[in-house]
Amino acid sequence: MKVVLLGTGDSPGTPVVGCHCKTCENARKYGWERRRFSVMVENEGKILLIDTSPDMRYQLLRMNVERVEAVIWTHCHYDHFAGFGDFYRVQDDVKVYTSPEVHEDIGKYMDFMKYKAIEVESYEPFEVIGLKVTLVDVNHPPLRRSHGVVIEWNGVKVSISGDTNAHLPEKTMETMANPNLFIVEALAPPKFRFRKHMNAEEAMLLSKKLGAKRTVLTHMSHFFPPHSVALKKWPAGHDFQKFEFSSNAGEGRKVASLEAFLEGD
Repeated sequence: MKVVLLGTGDSPGTPVVGCHCKTCENARKYGWERRRFSVMVENEGKILLIDTSPDMRYQLLRMNVERVEAVIWTHCHYDHFAGFGDFYRVQDDVKVYTSPEVHEDIGKYMDFMKYKAIEVESYEPFEVIGLKVTLVDVNHPPLRRSHGVVIEWNGVKVSISGDTNAHLPEKTMETMANPNLFIVEALAPPKFRFRKHMNAEEAMLLSKKLGAKRTVLTHMSHFFPPHSVALKKWPAGHDFQKFEFSSNAGEGRKVASLEAFLEGD
């Protein structure tokens, strides 16, 4: 199983149009970006996307993806679903999983597109591309429904926080606990406080509470310093960062191992 961070930026991405802060200028000077959030999971030669960012076309071309088996939408904000149209004309049979409320909200914008809307409820596991997937409820006001995602495969567990503040339901904490990899949103450094998002300090505290073996920050804004600087203090993710999991037989059980492949952009 392979997990790829297609985009690690917040809603405007980095650099931000019209912004000349130190981070945005550094991004322009050195040619790096944080595109909008999306995670690709590959298993058995098939592709699952967690959210479809407005940068989807570039992200799929960069990863040489020709077909998407399934999509999960975490919530109805533009930066998490708007890129769906970048590949729907190529294929009209994409399975899209999310809760009834999120389907209803996004469906207002997608009624001209052909896809298979599959309603699933939080905490009720389902299988897609050979993976056990569970949606969990998170707190992202003022939305009526927003989700994190838990993926399990051969004893490996990947938890994705989704857009949320630090106040998660107890059942969500239990479902997401003890992941091999925790992909968690952190909108800004600790000096910033938000009603519907976490800062880096809150994200790392949540990681500790969950007992994550490895953590990577995503959904990062230009309020962070340039990536090379941020990386010295936080486990900052970057676009197209890859995590590959393998299972090896040993002592009658499967042992999961994790290797991260870092790519420059």
